[in-house]
Amino acid sequence: MQSQLSRPVSGHVFRVERQRGPVWYTKYRLPDGRQVQKKLGPAWTKRGRPADGYFTKQTAEGRLDAILDEIRRGQHAGMVRTGATFQQAADEYLRYIEQDRARKPSTVAGYRALVRAQLLPAFGSLPVESITTPMVESWLAGLEVAPATRTKAYVLMGGIMKRARKVYGLPFNPVTDVEKPPAPTASGDIEVFTPEEVMALVDAAASEQDAAIYLTAAFSGLRRGELIALRWRDVDMPGSTIRVRASYSDGALATPKSGKVRSVPMAPNVAEALTKLRKRPLWTADDDLVFVGRSGSFLDGRALRRRYQDALDRAGLRRLRFHDLRHTFGTRVIAKADIRRVQEWMGHADVKTTMRYLHYAPRKDDAALVASAFDA
Repeated sequence: MQSQLSRPVSGHVFRVERQRGPVWYTKYRLPDGRQVQKKLGPAWTKRGRPADGYFTKQTAEGRLDAILDEIRRGQHAGMVRTGATFQQAADEYLRYIEQDRARKPSTVAGYRALVRAQLLPAFGSLPVESITTPMVESWLAGLEVAPATRTKAYVLMGGIMKRARKVYGLPFNPVTDVEKPPAPTASGDIEVFTPEEVMALVDAAASEQDAAIYLTAAFSGLRRGELIALRWRDVDMPGSTIRVRASYSDGALATPKSGKVRSVPMAPNVAEALTKLRKRPLWTADDDLVFVGRSGSFLDGRALRRRYQDALDRAGLRRLRFHDLRHTFGTRVIAKADIRRVQEWMGHADVKTTMRYLHYAPRKDDAALVASAFDA
């Protein structure tokens, strides 16, 4: 007796007359003996090339041949019944990366938001085994998002379906054959503050603590989450150094973005601002946070951003992002230090990220060099 997986697959197409016009169907047998009947589309009854979505007998048979070929290769979406929806598969993937793979809370939160906004509206209630490569291609092409977000959505979809293969026994990952979106072209242009603008922002701060945060961000290059997680034991006054050990975001403490602890030189004016801040009556022990919220807890990052924007308005400055304070540090120090030191100070995992600051480094001899090339 043949096993279920060795039974021959077969099928045929047939035309059904409907009130709105004839329709082509296909009926085929899966290796486990189940028979599937599927509507292909309306029949083309006019002369000339069929319109999009219409089928002749020849194109209907061609579609059947493609389905049978998918079945023989084990890549047909209907070959298994998982009993799971795409939403369940997405929930399992998010659980997996958060608990089993220990991804950062901020990363998981970003994935969860992307699933909710872009993936669930298209696939949420569908059986996970019913999702096909053409469906993924159509969804990806229709996303009205930035190129970088489209690429993230593609990678996330692939991860969810890859996990579904392992958990639910899907025969294949439909995202594998979808072409990855082209990488967004980076212009390399960034916006930064001048030193005078940084000091104007500091003067317009709502509190001494906020003023110290803005100054430290611009003159040390720490990310917002790294500033919020900074403790007094990491501020080395004798060594004029700030050690970056952690980052706080979305209610969770994690390692810095690069995954590595680093040290950053502390400019004298930053040291002065932090020294004044430590004279406050509470929260000055080594394990206390440098920039504190209520009762010594972590600052609310969103509230900090709102106060920062208000300070920009009071100072009459452009509405640059808080992160542009970090860019300000990168563009200033690249003119004085070699690129490897700047990479280390900023905690870039890849030196290519640091290289975007290179065009801010003055090269006074270049004009004379070009002139000499044309000197008769």
